Amino acid sequence: MTRFHHKLHEDKQSRELFVEASLEAAESVDSGFDLQDIDALYLGYFSSDMFEKQAHTSALMADWLGINPKPTARIETACASSGVAINIGAMAIASGLYDIVLAGGVEKMRTLNTGEVTDTLAMAADASYEAAYGFTFPGLYAAMASAHFKEHGSSWEELAHISIKNHKNGALNPKAQYQEPIMDIAKKLGERKEMTFKDEFEFLSSSLNPMIASPLRLFDCCPISDGAAAILLASQEVARKYTDSPVQIIGLGQASDTMALHDREDLTSLKATKVASRQAYDMARITPSDVNLACVHDCFTNAEMMATEDLGFFKKGEGGKAAVQGRTNLDGEIPINTDGGLKAKGHPVGATGAAMVYEVFKQLRGEAGEHQVDDAEIALAHNVGAAGATVTVQIYGRT
Repeated sequence: MTRFHHKLHEDKQSRELFVEASLEAAESVDSGFDLQDIDALYLGYFSSDMFEKQAHTSALMADWLGINPKPTARIETACASSGVAINIGAMAIASGLYDIVLAGGVEKMRTLNTGEVTDTLAMAADASYEAAYGFTFPGLYAAMASAHFKEHGSSWEELAHISIKNHKNGALNPKAQYQEPIMDIAKKLGERKEMTFKDEFEFLSSSLNPMIASPLRLFDCCPISDGAAAILLASQEVARKYTDSPVQIIGLGQASDTMALHDREDLTSLKATKVASRQAYDMARITPSDVNLACVHDCFTNAEMMATEDLGFFKKGEGGKAAVQGRTNLDGEIPINTDGGLKAKGHPVGATGAAMVYEVFKQLRGEAGEHQVDDAEIALAHNVGAAGATVTVQIYGRT
């Protein structure tokens, strides 16, 4: 995985970012691996057409990786692009067609200004019934947050705790875009040397954290990012040739839902998350209580709150309260977004699902450094496309 960032990769194209991530993946294999051992490449990239005026990107990546004539395909399911790429790669191996697949994603977003990026991302919403009337994703998720507040008694204060937690986790992750806790950011902006938790909370409530789409403020939103992540998938027999400590996919699921929110039965939940997670739990033969940590799709803070409920970690209306109580902290009962999540780690759209698996892999091998969860054996990755029209859930186990 490259570091995710909004400025660091200004002079790089997506091909260079994906090569960097793929080379790290190859070099991390314990012994004897060469990129030529790959049988196929599945690439998640949401909008290379808009961001780089470049299509046919999976073939481009194969060219730059030097793995021609291996088969390739680009996967586009909005923010779930690399989550779907991993699912497809796993199924290709399970079918017996391939032994080794390189699956991952990339997004080079900072070629456009913020307004242009917002418009590009809005293409993943319903163009006729949402984007045409001014809805962008901050507005769509704000509508879901307002509904949750009204129906389940949650609050913006609960969302603020999620933001604070994820920035603390991101500060421990050298790959994260933001490597400072909110307290340190607030000190710089407020020109104060010392701050308490109360001061930190007051900062998030102030004009220094402006409203983006009520009730969501700036620090409730993930940033615009450039970056790439790559995952090597292999059959069990083949994996054992390269490493004594592989991580196993023990369950996976994928589901869809309506594009437009007005067609949803419930704005406080993502039905596709419930369906995909049920598939993954059933395949893995576990329950939510067996999961030791989870990377969930927190494009906005209320998305994390809904995810922890939809995945079965907490009852409806308790996801935000769990964050306030510290139950989702690194040392909590179910650590959530140990790497900082999209909120602090960054969100280069096509790379996000693979970046979650990068974190899961490190955690299950005990290689996560300062944000390592003790004795982690089972981990979950939850990747959402747009406002929940596509969702993947994968469950990983330590072998």
